[in-house]
Amino acid sequence: MFRQTPRQIPGRAALTIEREGLIRPMARKLKAYQTSLGFFDLAIAAPSMKAALEAWGADSNLFHQGAAKESDDPDIIAATMAKPGVVLRRPVGSDGSFKEHAELPTDLGGGRPTKAARKSKGPKAKKPSSRPVDKVAERKAAFDYERERRRRELERASEEAARQKGRERRQQAINKAQAALDKAEQEHAKRAAAIQAEVEAIEKRSQTEEARWDKKKERLQAALRRARG
Repeated sequence: MFRQTPRQIPGRAALTIEREGLIRPMARKLKAYQTSLGFFDLAIAAPSMKAALEAWGADSNLFHQGAAKESDDPDIIAATMAKPGVVLRRPVGSDGSFKEHAELPTDLGGGRPTKAARKSKGPKAKKPSSRPVDKVAERKAAFDYERERRRRELERASEEAARQKGRERRQQAINKAQAALDKAEQEHAKRAAAIQAEVEAIEKRSQTEEARWDKKKERLQAALRRARG
């Protein structure tokens, strides 16, 4: 992890100067976002909807579709802020607590309400949060989120590097097999050409022999007829 030293520049937002000399804006305030994907409800503390979608691996804007929202549930906010940037789960449709590792729902039958049914229940009354605003905790959560985001990026980069190495190894194996096939085809072509040349030479000798024999046979038959008178 890079050592970070926040410095305040008058008239500007706080900046973070990293060990490499890079200057970045300090992490933004986090919010709790919630959605449902597959067998799980998901929640995460992230600085924006876009960041939440990226962490969830969503391939469409779930917020525009009404399938995701910013959560105002104090328990969900507390759980996500405790592990900012980490995707938390609970069995879909349940009211249990969000955890980093959740078990599959026990009821996967037709009794589970559909997404449309869940959306049609109308907005729930917001639960007032009794927790006081803790600026230090907010800043810590923001930095923890940034650390988790970088960890995910490094993990994805490592996985992509491994996939790239796998692709390179497969390509090397393909190239090697193709080179062996090309070499074998060239050797076969040479051998076939040599055999064909031998066949043509034998055919030519055979034709020469047939012509010689025809002439000699004709002379001998003529001599035989003369001898018979």
